Amino acid sequence: MPSTTKMMYFLSSAILSAGGVAILGYGMSANWAQCTMVCAPLQSTQFNGSANIKMGLFNGTEVKVTCPRFGSDDVITVFKRLEEIGGAALALHGLVVGLLALALVGSAGSLLITLYNTVSNPYETYLGPIGLFTCSGLSASLAFLALVLYLINVLVVKVGQEIAQHNAGVTVKDEEVNFLLGFYLLLPYIVVNLLAILFVYLWAHMANTHRRQQEKPTEDAPKDIMMF
Repeated sequence: MPSTTKMMYFLSSAILSAGGVAILGYGMSANWAQCTMVCAPLQSTQFNGSANIKMGLFNGTEVKVTCPRFGSDDVITVFKRLEEIGGAALALHGLVVGLLALALVGSAGSLLITLYNTVSNPYETYLGPIGLFTCSGLSASLAFLALVLYLINVLVVKVGQEIAQHNAGVTVKDEEVNFLLGFYLLLPYIVVNLLAILFVYLWAHMANTHRRQQEKPTEDAPKDIMMF
């Protein structure tokens, strides 16, 4: 059985890993961005309409007012719409979802490893601190990369404008972007993964220090000198 100190450190890390799974799981189902813009029929300078695109990773809504005629309020499937558009928007969005799926698997691995270490002593195997460092570190890195790619897709590629004007016979401009809960949840997700690493690192450092003290050279110990 592991020591009480080790159980406390790894259990704390397990709680953080479980929190990471919950945060990312919920974040992937929430809305990520809202893009608001004005629109006008093609070959017209009358920008008297508006379009509002609210996107999650999988679903979203599209609200248009006189864009180009009357109004509409539709639920959209993001991947289906991006498949119709193609190009960089689809590739980047697919990468974001793929990276977050891998990050979620990494967090689940961290949770299993930390729980195993609260009841056993795998020491320096891949099921010990090394495994936790790998899984949580990879999860945090993938989430950060997904965050950057999503920013590029929304702000540089302008995926919101692409969705609004695809097969709609309109042109849009003056886009205003607001990032929503799903996007911002990546930040606490990265933080809890780093904290999970920190707790296990502190235990590993303390355990290594204690082991080195136990393995001091024998000449440092008191000696009884016997004369024959």
